[in-house]
Amino acid sequence: MLRLIGALILVLLIVTPTLGQQSLVGTYKIISQDLELDGIPQKAPGKTPNGYFILTPSRAIQFYTIGDRKFGTSVEEKATLFDRMVAWSAVYRVEGDKIIYTYDASWVEHLNGTTGVYRWKLSGNRLTLITDPRPWPQNPSKTMVLRRVWEKIE
Repeated sequence: MLRLIGALILVLLIVTPTLGQQSLVGTYKIISQDLELDGIPQKAPGKTPNGYFILTPSRAIQFYTIGDRKFGTSVEEKATLFDRMVAWSAVYRVEGDKIIYTYDASWVEHLNGTTGVYRWKLSGNRLTLITDPRPWPQNPSKTMVLRRVWEKIE
């Protein structure tokens, strides 16, 4: 009987999200995004980002756009639209002040199957996510740090 109770507790600990994950669960609207390249802050193009970040107990989904987006007809205009959006889904786990994603669908195929690590901080209804320094996708010879602030809306 004692083994059965111990096994039940172990299963519950494995399948139940951590307390950190529970406090993060919700829907967030993006408030701001800051980018540093090689330690130098970059001016964001156009207006404030627009989009959402949804966290369930086990899955994260993010979609947002940055800058001024206008309908594109040329290859260059369409490429600019693509460069100014982010969209992905992932399973995730929380380990202390880190949220670790394993991406399974994204707007850029090379992200699928990879892992992303962000430091997180929750202050009231604001969630801040910050990357560790990493290569900038548009120019891997540069190092970027990305900071996004989200506001919980539900």
